[in-house]
Amino acid sequence: MPLPMKSIFNLNDIEKKTLLILRILSEAEGPLGAKIIAEKMKDYGVSFSERAVRHHLQILDSRGLTVLVGRREGRIITPQGREELGNARVRDKIGFVLARIETLAFRTELNVESKRGMVPINVSFFPEKQFLKALKLMKKAFQAGLCVSTLTAWAPPGNYLGEVFVPQGYMGFATVCSIVVNGFLLKKGIPMGSRFAGILQIKKGVALRFVEIIDYTGSSLDPSEIFIRGRMTSVRQAVMQGEGKILANFREVPALARALTLNLITELKKASIGGVLSVGEIGDPLCEIPVDVNRFGLLLIGGLNPVALAHEAGISVENRAMATLMDMRELRDFEEICRDLGIK
Repeated sequence: MPLPMKSIFNLNDIEKKTLLILRILSEAEGPLGAKIIAEKMKDYGVSFSERAVRHHLQILDSRGLTVLVGRREGRIITPQGREELGNARVRDKIGFVLARIETLAFRTELNVESKRGMVPINVSFFPEKQFLKALKLMKKAFQAGLCVSTLTAWAPPGNYLGEVFVPQGYMGFATVCSIVVNGFLLKKGIPMGSRFAGILQIKKGVALRFVEIIDYTGSSLDPSEIFIRGRMTSVRQAVMQGEGKILANFREVPALARALTLNLITELKKASIGGVLSVGEIGDPLCEIPVDVNRFGLLLIGGLNPVALAHEAGISVENRAMATLMDMRELRDFEEICRDLGIK
C-alpha cells in the first residue's frame, strides 16, 4: 500500500535535515554538540530545536554515521557518515552553495570607518611543516592584489578560526571571502545576484574572458575548491607575467544601483577590502558574459587565489571555501604576519 503524500513529504524532510546535520559535522573538523549544530542549521534557513537535533543524532549513531566522543565534546562524523553524505541525493546538495552565499552575506556586519564587524572567510589547512613555505609563496599573490583583502589570520592545530576547528597536524589560514562585497552592499540596500564562479583569463594584467565556469545554482560543491583541486589555475603566471588564469566570481546588480555601488566599493577600501576587478556598464557584456538590460555585471576576485598559487607550487592544502564569519579585530595584515614569523 503506498504511503500517503503527507508521509512522503515528512520522510523527505527528515532526510534533508539528516544530511544537513552530517554536512555540518563534516565541515567542523572536530566534535560538535546538539546546541551548536542547531545554531549552525539556522545558517541554512532550518529552524530545529536542540532536542530535535539530539534525537536525530541518536538515529545517526544507531546507523553508524556519527559517534559520540563525550557528553561535553559532542559527536563526530564517521567514515560511513562521510560516504553517506557523498552519496546523498544531488538535488538536496545543489542548493547548499547558493544558500551559503546568501546566508553569509546576510550575516555580514561591517563598519568601514571603525574597521569592525563580522566578515565571511575561507579557511585553508596546510600541513604544519609546509606552512611557512606556503606563506612565502602566497606573498606574491597578496602583493599583486590578487586577493579580496590583505587581512588574514592563522591558527595552530587545536584552535579555531571563527567557528572552524584546526585539526591536528595542520595549520589553519583564513582569507577574506568575496561574499563580503555581497554582504556590505546588501546591508546598504543593494541586492546582488550571484551567478557563477569561474577561471578568468588574464592578459597583460587585464581581465579578458572566462574559460571555465560553474553556475552556483547547478553545483553541489564549491567551485573554487574544485578548480584548485583540479590544478586549473595559473595564478603565479598571472602574477609574474601578467598573463594567466585566476579564480573569479560573477555577480549581477540592478541598474539603478550602479552609482551607489561604485561609491560603496570605494568605501570598502577604507577597511582594507577590495576584490572588485571590474564593474560593467548597464546591459553590456562583461568579460564576454551577457548581462540583462536592466542590470550590470560585477567581477570579483576569488579570495582563495593566494592559496591556489601555493598549491600550484606543490604545497598540499585542504580548503573550506565560504567557511564561516570572523571578527575583523582578529584579522591582521598579511605582511605583518610574515614579519612576525620571520618570512622575508
